[in-house]
Amino acid sequence: MTTVESVRAIWCRELQAEDISVDDDFFALGGQSLIMVKIQGAFLDELGVEVPMDQMFLNSTVASISAYIDSQAVRAA
Repeated sequence: MTTVESVRAIWCRELQAEDISVDDDFFALGGQSLIMVKIQGAFLDELGVEVPMDQMFLNSTVASISAYIDSQAVRAA
């Protein structure tokens, strides 16, 4: 599974929505801080990457947060 697919699956689960596109904005989908914390935990548990809260705010789409996560994996390698 790609990072985008994994992130999208986490967002769908935590936002309780099935039709999230990679360009949908987290906040426009009804996202708020408590859901963001759950997603942050899922990123750590399921993807093995810690995403700082500021990056969650700056990268508020599946596409952008996935690109951030991938960039962190490249730096760690």
